[in-house]
Amino acid sequence: MSTLILFAPPRQRLQPGHGDPAAPPGEYDYLLSPDGRQITVHGRSAARGLPRAAQVVLVLDDADVAWRRADLPRAGRQMRAALAGLLEEHLLDDAEQVHFALQDSSGGGEGAWVAVCAKPWLAQLLAELEAAQVFVDRIAPLSWPQTPSRGHFGTTGLHWSHHEGVTHLPLEGTLGRGLLGDTADAQWTGEPGSVERAQAWLGDAAITPLTRGQRALAALSGPWDLRQFDLARRARGFERLRHAWYTFNTRAWRPVRWGLAALIVVQVLGINLRAWQERHELKERRAALDTTLRDAFPKIGGILDAPLQMQREIDTLRTAAGREGTNDLGPMLAAAAAAWPEHGSPVDSLHFEPGRLTLSSKGLNGAQIEQLRTRLASDGWSLDVTSGRLILSRSPDAP
Repeated sequence: MSTLILFAPPRQRLQPGHGDPAAPPGEYDYLLSPDGRQITVHGRSAARGLPRAAQVVLVLDDADVAWRRADLPRAGRQMRAALAGLLEEHLLDDAEQVHFALQDSSGGGEGAWVAVCAKPWLAQLLAELEAAQVFVDRIAPLSWPQTPSRGHFGTTGLHWSHHEGVTHLPLEGTLGRGLLGDTADAQWTGEPGSVERAQAWLGDAAITPLTRGQRALAALSGPWDLRQFDLARRARGFERLRHAWYTFNTRAWRPVRWGLAALIVVQVLGINLRAWQERHELKERRAALDTTLRDAFPKIGGILDAPLQMQREIDTLRTAAGREGTNDLGPMLAAAAAAWPEHGSPVDSLHFEPGRLTLSSKGLNGAQIEQLRTRLASDGWSLDVTSGRLILSRSPDAP
């Protein structure tokens, strides 16, 4: 599934020196990945010029997301209000100006991590993208609290992700090194242009070069989606189906997809096997009919339709013996006479051809005709009424 990764433009701050001053307002750095594992296209464009993809992920820089721990109640739909009350004393802005997100937005827990970012800024980005028909399916942070610890050296310092949160540490002086704590099991990465400087600062530990695009790809498999609560996507109609389809194509649903594919394969194989068995049984029955016909009538030449040819031979033998068949005039007249209404008018005229007897009686009313049809049907005959004429014939399912 193709994925378009958008890097959120830096949020404007009062302090200088933050963000990327080369990024013009309203433009986005982007990556296009066909499978979520490799990058095929990268560039920068305004919202209306972005390429299309099956899934769109907006990635937030480390500096735009703060992390707080909180003991969360089981608040359900009131979880956002509960978060605002719990963290109000720790916020620099009014709670209504802050967006919250949880790793599991449906439940609570002790010491759960809460992602915090500026709500008006993020809402403006989403509105701008949606106005350009770019619908963000997920909002992911580049870093989040995790174990084992991870350190990434960027152009402005060290991004330190550990079990106590996410911290940005300067490389100048000794403060950053003193705040690192235990780094025994830490994993280290760095921007390709910063690896040499980072290696001199860190010492003997190995540093793996990792670009911002590669970090964004790693964030796709992370556990966080910040598009929650007030900023949750309100998909309707086709967009709801589209979002459900994209969710179904995510890596988490891969076992379900494989299971459905296996089930379909088994069903197709079972249907083909059943069809083969039925064709085989039909072939055996036709062979048995052909054998019966040849045994009963050895003079038969080629066999095209065994049941029809057998019936013709039987009719020929019956005629030669002077016996009447069910489609002859006598049995059909007898059936009509036995079923005729007690007070019905007599027959005005009749016409016979093999298997079909046509009677005309203008004195029969609708109720009497229905009575006649019912009585004939019980004996295996069918009655059709056409232009006042009663047409008697043998029912197709009659013995």
